[in-house]
Amino acid sequence: MKYDHRSIEPKWQKKWEEKGAFHAENGSPKEKFYALIEFPYPSGAGLHVGHPRPYIGLDVVARKRRLQGYNVLYPIGWDAFGLPAENYAIKNHVHPEGITRENIARYKRQIQSLGISFDWSREIATIDPEYYKWTQWIFLQLYKHGLAYKKEMNVNWCTSCKCVLANEEVVNGVCERCGSEVVHKVKSQWMLKITEYAQRLIDDLDKVDYPERVRLQQKNWIGRSTGAEVDFDTSAGDKLKIYTTRPDTLYGATYMVISPEHPYIEKWADKLDNMGEIREYQAQAARKSDFERTEVAKEKTGVKLLGVTAVNPVNDKEIPIFISDYVLVSYGTGAIMAVPAHDDRDWDFAKKFNLPIIEVVKGGEVQSAAFTDCETGIMVNSGILDGLSVEDAKVKITEFLEEKGIGHAKVNYKLRDWVFSRQRYWGEPIPMVYCEKCGWQPIDESELPLRLPQVDSYEPTDTGESPLAKMTDWVNTTCPHCGGPAKRETDTMPQWAGSSWYFLRYMDPSNDKALASKEALEYWSPVDWYNGGMEHTTLHLLYSRFWHKFLYDIGVVPTPEPYGKRTSHGMILGLNPHNLQNLPSSEQKKLIEEHGSQEKAQAALREQFGEMADHPIVKMSKSLNNVVNPDDLVEELGADTVRLYEMFIGDFEKSAPWSTAGVKGCRRLADRYWALQDNLIDSEDIRPELETSLHKAIKKVGEDIETLKFNTAIATLMALINEIGQKGKGITRGELKIFTLLLNPFAPHITEEVWEACALGEGMACQQSWPEYDEQKTKDSTVEIVVQIKGKVRSRINVPADISKEDALAAAKADEKIAAEIAGKEIVKEIYVPGKLVNLVIK
Repeated sequence: MKYDHRSIEPKWQKKWEEKGAFHAENGSPKEKFYALIEFPYPSGAGLHVGHPRPYIGLDVVARKRRLQGYNVLYPIGWDAFGLPAENYAIKNHVHPEGITRENIARYKRQIQSLGISFDWSREIATIDPEYYKWTQWIFLQLYKHGLAYKKEMNVNWCTSCKCVLANEEVVNGVCERCGSEVVHKVKSQWMLKITEYAQRLIDDLDKVDYPERVRLQQKNWIGRSTGAEVDFDTSAGDKLKIYTTRPDTLYGATYMVISPEHPYIEKWADKLDNMGEIREYQAQAARKSDFERTEVAKEKTGVKLLGVTAVNPVNDKEIPIFISDYVLVSYGTGAIMAVPAHDDRDWDFAKKFNLPIIEVVKGGEVQSAAFTDCETGIMVNSGILDGLSVEDAKVKITEFLEEKGIGHAKVNYKLRDWVFSRQRYWGEPIPMVYCEKCGWQPIDESELPLRLPQVDSYEPTDTGESPLAKMTDWVNTTCPHCGGPAKRETDTMPQWAGSSWYFLRYMDPSNDKALASKEALEYWSPVDWYNGGMEHTTLHLLYSRFWHKFLYDIGVVPTPEPYGKRTSHGMILGLNPHNLQNLPSSEQKKLIEEHGSQEKAQAALREQFGEMADHPIVKMSKSLNNVVNPDDLVEELGADTVRLYEMFIGDFEKSAPWSTAGVKGCRRLADRYWALQDNLIDSEDIRPELETSLHKAIKKVGEDIETLKFNTAIATLMALINEIGQKGKGITRGELKIFTLLLNPFAPHITEEVWEACALGEGMACQQSWPEYDEQKTKDSTVEIVVQIKGKVRSRINVPADISKEDALAAAKADEKIAAEIAGKEIVKEIYVPGKLVNLVIK
């Protein structure tokens, strides 16, 4: 009988949910295991085959852990606020909530069709007022503890989305989400003091199991450095403060550079003789993103301040001050000292503006033709530092600065405070009101959730105000402090807000008194295993760690870190329709004939579609029309086949190309397994000839699941089913039980059906115990060794695994082929490598 996935898979999906087979139990005496995926954003396009790969991967782990007796929490929810839904609503004149709910329903149906063992009883959505009540509550706690504040600042403005972006949301100078140009604007923004946690966010990485590349990304983004703050006197009477990691090179500072936005420019306006030139340069800088401004390779530009100069504090030399866009007002003090002899960026600038270059470190390794690497070497041209090593000079100059009262040691971070305001409708309302008399005031916690009002238009304004600003009935309110007239904040929270704590709500999703009960938090914390994309390791991961540390500090959560372990998965890639080799043969031929050669045809595609045309395999995207819909595959080949292939396609932690032929190969494995029940031997025994292979498979599959080596685990099961077929007709009930349980995490539907049809045990397969192995029985009783004569392979023999050298040599000589070769010849040397080879050297 053929396996009918169309009837069997829905049957088991319904049964699992009816019986609550995957519902976690708060406070169970079992050991807990909390597995977490990054909850999806439900877009209108629905799932393609790349999306469920991480869900299936961690599902395999979760199912195995349940079989091992753990109380497993494997939850699912929806990161449902954000720009895509709002942009769709604007374009199609519908409410973003309606389209978002439709998308959630589509995603849920698709995910459930794959048989992923999520605990659907704990499903959450960030757009539910019962959920965002607690997002707002956390914001109020941040405000009350001085970690949320409003500030006029220079911000990143997306020209298409018409809203403010955090630094982390600007990639290569454009909006991470829409790819449009990002410019600078000055706006009043809500900020969160993530910088207060910078050092702890670095230090506590030692407490968690994260891949080294993730740890490095976190550390690099936070960007801790040690150095000194130094005050430079100016001819205007003000002190210009700079931060440097290399105070030892102060004697080599021949000019200073300040950001075009530095507040001293306005303060000094009446002293500067070239304000027209300065204003023009400021306008140019405002049109550039931080990425463009700090790009190392770009040409250095700037304007010298005419009328104000600085004084180098260690040698009292007068030095010029420039403004240049490569200095950011948001980093350090917005001003730098320039040491062109030992910094390539300063060297380029000094050469362009004909400024002095003074070497102060001798003997360092030459890093480029332009300058010397000053991390090593001896100080020269440096007054009190001459003759000292770099490290000793750092200590002495810092002591000198502190004694003179012109500087001090300082730790600095690249990390900036989190820009938390968004000038959009589809987000959590910020629960603050502004009173002319009392200033900004938090609403009373009893008024939470502050719900989003219905609006007629979602269009963001060109002035940068949120669409909520038009809702005067909602905006006008009373001050919680004095009772006078006040106005609500009309900016909303960023999408990152709801995703910064969602894993806590899963622990107790129906609680209306707290974000989760103390008992649930203590039982489930921390998340044991969190899998997500590498693209979120400097945004969501950093933000959620920050929020969790704050909640720990105020006694809400019991652990300083939210996630015990973090892993990342690779993408599933699709064919690039703009690459020559992927075009239909008729189109390939036509292009080659038209352009004269294959190389010229590909060059033509490159000219039309850019460098991407050179890559045969690319990320799946709707715009490239290379998306594979899992619904079609589930219908044709079954969910278990899709699950098997997604895990077999390659190393889970690396990207892999999709292959339709490969999917069908995994269906053949399912069909071969299904056919095993046709030749069932009514015995609970394990036949001696299969005992070692079964114990090795139990060990291998179990270890591979825990190390995300799903592809080799499935390969082991493929080899085992081949061996079962070769060892004779049929399979015993005992053998089928083991094989079924090993396959169950990967292919849960078919294994449940076989378990039930063959009556292999009480209850469902997912309620059984994971098979155990005997280490002694994982060792082969015999091994194949190679027999060589003069280093050339002449035969292979099977011998006991623990055979002695003497017996191995005797067995080799007794082999029919070898005996014929050595007959009548003198053996001058005998070599035996245990368990591997015998080599006979003959005359």
